[in-house]
Amino acid sequence: MSDTRQRPAEPLCVSALFGRSVPSGRRVKYIQRHLLAWFLKNDRAYRWRRPNSTKYQSVIAEVLLQRTKADVVSRIFSDFIARYPSWKALASASEQELEILLRPLGLWRRRAKSMKALAMAMAATRGRYPKDRSGVESLPGVGQYICNAILMFDQGLCYPLLDVNLARVLERLFGPRKLADIRYDPFLQTIAARVVEHSSPTLINWAFLDHAALICTIKSPKCETCPLKRSCCYYFSNVAQETSCRC
Repeated sequence: MSDTRQRPAEPLCVSALFGRSVPSGRRVKYIQRHLLAWFLKNDRAYRWRRPNSTKYQSVIAEVLLQRTKADVVSRIFSDFIARYPSWKALASASEQELEILLRPLGLWRRRAKSMKALAMAMAATRGRYPKDRSGVESLPGVGQYICNAILMFDQGLCYPLLDVNLARVLERLFGPRKLADIRYDPFLQTIAARVVEHSSPTLINWAFLDHAALICTIKSPKCETCPLKRSCCYYFSNVAQETSCRC
Protein backbone atom coordinates (compact mmCIF):
# COMPACT_ATOMS: atom_id res chain seq x y z
CA MET A 1 0.00 0.00 0.00
CA SER A 2 1.48 3.38 -1.03
CA ASP A 3 2.17 6.17 1.43
CA THR A 4 -0.36 8.92 0.72
CA ARG A 5 1.89 11.46 2.47
CA GLN A 6 4.59 11.12 -0.18
CA ARG A 7 5.11 14.20 -2.34
CA PRO A 8 4.21 13.73 -6.01
CA ALA A 9 7.06 13.44 -8.47
CA GLU A 10 8.06 16.71 -10.14
CA PRO A 11 9.86 16.78 -13.50
CA LEU A 12 11.94 19.78 -12.51
CA CYS A 13 12.86 21.70 -9.38
CA VAL A 14 10.15 24.14 -8.35
CA SER A 15 12.58 27.03 -8.72
CA ALA A 16 13.52 25.93 -12.21
CA LEU A 17 9.86 25.92 -13.22
CA PHE A 18 8.76 29.16 -11.61
CA GLY A 19 11.96 31.16 -11.30
CA ARG A 20 14.10 32.00 -8.30
CA SER A 21 12.77 31.22 -4.85
CA VAL A 22 13.72 32.06 -1.28
CA PRO A 23 14.18 28.72 0.50
CA SER A 24 11.69 27.56 3.09
CA GLY A 25 12.82 26.79 6.62
CA ARG A 26 12.27 23.08 5.97
CA ARG A 27 14.47 23.16 2.93
CA VAL A 28 17.22 25.11 4.69
CA LYS A 29 17.31 22.59 7.55
CA TYR A 30 17.45 19.70 5.07
CA ILE A 31 20.43 21.30 3.32
CA GLN A 32 22.23 22.14 6.56
CA ARG A 33 21.77 18.65 8.00
CA HIS A 34 23.02 16.83 4.93
CA LEU A 35 25.82 19.29 4.26
CA LEU A 36 27.20 19.05 7.80
CA ALA A 37 27.03 15.24 7.73
CA TRP A 38 29.10 15.33 4.54
CA PHE A 39 31.50 17.92 5.98
CA LEU A 40 32.30 15.86 9.06
CA LYS A 41 33.79 13.24 6.74
CA ASN A 42 35.30 15.55 4.13
CA ASP A 43 36.57 18.61 6.01
CA ARG A 44 39.79 19.84 4.37
CA ALA A 45 41.14 20.39 7.91
CA TYR A 46 43.23 23.47 7.26
CA ARG A 47 45.49 24.81 10.00
CA TRP A 48 43.26 27.83 10.68
CA ARG A 49 40.26 25.59 11.34
CA ARG A 50 41.70 23.89 14.39
CA PRO A 51 39.69 24.26 17.62
CA ASN A 52 42.58 26.09 19.30
CA SER A 53 42.87 28.73 16.55
CA THR A 54 42.56 32.28 17.81
CA LYS A 55 40.23 34.93 16.41
CA TYR A 56 43.31 36.64 15.02
CA GLN A 57 44.35 33.51 13.15
CA SER A 58 40.85 32.97 11.78
CA VAL A 59 40.58 36.53 10.47
CA ILE A 60 44.11 36.50 9.03
CA ALA A 61 43.26 33.30 7.16
CA GLU A 62 40.24 34.95 5.56
CA VAL A 63 42.28 38.00 4.61
CA LEU A 64 44.88 35.76 2.98
CA LEU A 65 42.20 33.71 1.23
CA GLN A 66 40.93 36.68 -0.77
CA ARG A 67 41.34 35.84 -4.49
CA THR A 68 43.57 32.90 -3.61
CA LYS A 69 43.05 29.15 -3.42
CA ALA A 70 43.00 27.67 0.06
CA ASP A 71 45.73 25.15 -0.74
CA VAL A 72 48.08 28.00 -1.65
CA VAL A 73 47.32 29.85 1.60
CA SER A 74 47.84 26.62 3.51
CA ARG A 75 51.44 26.43 2.32
CA ILE A 76 52.41 29.75 3.93
CA PHE A 77 49.95 30.03 6.80
CA SER A 78 51.96 28.32 9.54
CA ASP A 79 55.09 30.34 8.73
CA PHE A 80 53.07 33.55 8.60
CA ILE A 81 51.48 32.96 12.02
CA ALA A 82 54.80 31.89 13.52
CA ARG A 83 56.41 35.12 12.34
CA TYR A 84 53.44 37.36 13.15
CA PRO A 85 51.47 35.76 16.04
CA SER A 86 49.43 38.88 16.83
CA TRP A 87 48.15 42.13 15.36
CA LYS A 88 50.91 43.95 17.27
CA ALA A 89 53.62 41.78 15.73
CA LEU A 90 52.08 42.16 12.27
CA ALA A 91 51.85 45.93 12.67
CA SER A 92 55.58 46.09 13.39
CA ALA A 93 56.44 44.38 10.09
CA SER A 94 57.52 46.46 7.13
CA GLU A 95 55.59 46.30 3.88
CA GLN A 96 58.73 44.94 2.22
CA GLU A 97 58.84 42.01 4.67
CA LEU A 98 55.18 41.26 4.02
CA GLU A 99 55.60 41.45 0.26
CA ILE A 100 58.23 38.71 0.36
CA LEU A 101 56.09 36.41 2.48
CA LEU A 102 52.91 37.12 0.49
CA ARG A 103 54.49 36.75 -2.96
CA PRO A 104 53.13 33.16 -3.49
CA LEU A 105 49.57 34.50 -3.17
CA GLY A 106 49.85 37.05 -5.96
CA LEU A 107 49.04 40.77 -5.77
CA TRP A 108 51.59 40.86 -2.95
CA ARG A 109 52.21 44.61 -2.97
CA ARG A 110 48.51 45.41 -2.64
CA ARG A 111 48.07 42.70 -0.01
CA ALA A 112 51.05 43.88 2.02
CA LYS A 113 49.88 47.49 2.07
CA SER A 114 46.30 46.58 3.01
CA MET A 115 47.35 44.07 5.67
CA LYS A 116 49.81 46.49 7.23
CA ALA A 117 47.11 49.17 7.50
CA LEU A 118 44.62 46.76 9.07
CA ALA A 119 47.23 45.48 11.52
CA MET A 120 48.10 48.98 12.66
CA ALA A 121 44.43 49.79 13.25
CA MET A 122 43.92 46.59 15.22
CA ALA A 123 47.13 47.01 17.22
CA ALA A 124 45.90 50.45 18.26
CA THR A 125 42.84 48.82 19.87
CA ARG A 126 44.95 45.97 21.35
CA GLY A 127 43.22 43.48 19.10
CA ARG A 128 39.67 44.42 20.07
CA TYR A 129 37.27 44.52 17.13
CA PRO A 130 34.47 47.08 16.85
CA LYS A 131 31.17 45.64 18.04
CA ASP A 132 28.94 47.08 15.34
CA ARG A 133 28.97 46.53 11.59
CA SER A 134 29.69 50.13 10.66
CA GLY A 135 32.70 50.12 12.97
CA VAL A 136 34.10 46.93 11.46
CA GLU A 137 33.54 48.24 7.93
CA SER A 138 35.51 51.37 8.81
CA LEU A 139 38.66 49.30 9.38
CA PRO A 140 41.25 49.62 6.58
CA GLY A 141 40.82 47.14 3.75
CA VAL A 142 37.66 45.57 5.21
CA GLY A 143 34.90 44.93 2.68
CA GLN A 144 31.68 42.97 2.99
CA TYR A 145 33.33 39.53 3.09
CA ILE A 146 35.96 40.31 5.74
CA CYS A 147 33.41 42.27 7.76
CA ASN A 148 31.15 39.22 7.82
CA ALA A 149 34.09 37.03 8.82
CA ILE A 150 35.09 39.32 11.70
CA LEU A 151 31.53 39.54 13.06
CA MET A 152 31.17 35.77 12.83
CA PHE A 153 34.50 34.88 14.45
CA ASP A 154 34.42 37.63 17.07
CA GLN A 155 30.75 37.58 18.08
CA GLY A 156 29.45 34.27 16.74
CA LEU A 157 26.94 36.03 14.50
CA CYS A 158 25.38 34.24 11.53
CA TYR A 159 26.97 35.95 8.55
CA PRO A 160 27.80 34.25 5.24
CA LEU A 161 31.31 34.09 3.80
CA LEU A 162 29.86 34.95 0.41
CA ASP A 163 32.42 34.69 -2.36
CA VAL A 164 32.18 33.39 -5.93
CA ASN A 165 32.36 29.81 -4.67
CA LEU A 166 29.48 30.04 -2.22
CA ALA A 167 27.57 32.06 -4.83
CA ARG A 168 27.98 29.25 -7.35
CA VAL A 169 26.57 26.65 -4.95
CA LEU A 170 23.64 28.85 -3.94
CA GLU A 171 22.74 29.69 -7.54
CA ARG A 172 22.74 26.01 -8.47
CA LEU A 173 20.60 25.18 -5.46
CA PHE A 174 18.10 28.03 -5.71
CA GLY A 175 18.38 29.81 -9.05
CA PRO A 176 20.47 32.57 -10.67
CA ARG A 177 21.09 36.04 -9.34
CA LYS A 178 20.28 39.16 -11.35
CA LEU A 179 23.30 41.36 -10.66
CA ALA A 180 26.87 40.60 -11.65
CA ASP A 181 28.31 41.85 -8.35
CA ILE A 182 27.40 39.35 -5.64
CA ARG A 183 27.80 42.03 -2.96
CA TYR A 184 24.72 43.87 -4.13
CA ASP A 185 22.41 41.17 -5.46
CA PRO A 186 19.40 41.10 -3.07
CA PHE A 187 18.33 37.55 -3.91
CA LEU A 188 21.78 36.07 -3.38
CA GLN A 189 22.36 38.07 -0.22
CA THR A 190 19.02 36.92 1.19
CA ILE A 191 19.52 33.21 0.59
CA ALA A 192 23.14 33.37 1.75
CA ALA A 193 21.96 34.81 5.05
CA ARG A 194 19.25 32.16 5.33
CA VAL A 195 21.47 29.13 4.81
CA VAL A 196 23.98 30.14 7.51
CA GLU A 197 21.35 30.73 10.19
CA HIS A 198 22.60 27.95 12.42
CA SER A 199 24.01 27.34 15.89
CA SER A 200 27.41 26.80 14.23
CA PRO A 201 27.62 29.39 11.43
CA THR A 202 31.37 28.92 11.05
CA LEU A 203 31.01 25.19 10.36
CA ILE A 204 28.17 25.83 7.91
CA ASN A 205 30.28 28.36 6.02
CA TRP A 206 33.29 26.06 5.89
CA ALA A 207 31.09 23.18 4.79
CA PHE A 208 29.71 25.20 1.89
CA LEU A 209 33.18 26.31 0.83
CA ASP A 210 34.55 22.76 0.92
CA HIS A 211 31.50 21.52 -0.95
CA ALA A 212 32.15 24.14 -3.63
CA ALA A 213 35.78 23.06 -3.93
CA LEU A 214 35.25 19.28 -3.89
CA ILE A 215 31.73 18.61 -5.23
CA CYS A 216 30.03 21.65 -6.74
CA THR A 217 33.01 22.61 -8.89
CA ILE A 218 32.98 25.19 -11.67
CA LYS A 219 33.25 22.59 -14.39
CA SER A 220 31.87 19.05 -14.26
CA PRO A 221 30.23 19.20 -10.80
CA LYS A 222 29.95 15.80 -9.14
CA CYS A 223 26.16 15.86 -8.97
CA GLU A 224 25.63 12.13 -8.53
CA THR A 225 27.67 12.09 -5.32
CA CYS A 226 26.38 15.42 -4.01
CA PRO A 227 24.71 15.24 -0.57
CA LEU A 228 22.40 18.11 -1.58
CA LYS A 229 21.23 16.82 -4.95
CA ARG A 230 17.67 16.08 -3.76
CA SER A 231 17.26 19.78 -2.99
CA CYS A 232 19.14 21.23 -5.97
CA CYS A 233 17.55 23.07 -8.88
CA TYR A 234 20.59 22.49 -11.09
CA TYR A 235 20.50 18.75 -10.46
CA PHE A 236 16.83 18.33 -11.26
CA SER A 237 17.03 20.61 -14.29
CA ASN A 238 20.13 19.06 -15.84
CA VAL A 239 20.81 15.62 -14.39
CA ALA A 240 17.73 13.87 -12.98
CA GLN A 241 14.60 15.29 -14.51
CA GLU A 242 12.62 12.15 -13.75
CA THR A 243 13.05 12.34 -9.98
CA SER A 244 11.21 14.37 -7.35
CA CYS A 245 12.75 17.38 -5.68
CA ARG A 246 12.72 18.54 -2.04
CA CYS A 247 12.09 22.20 -2.87
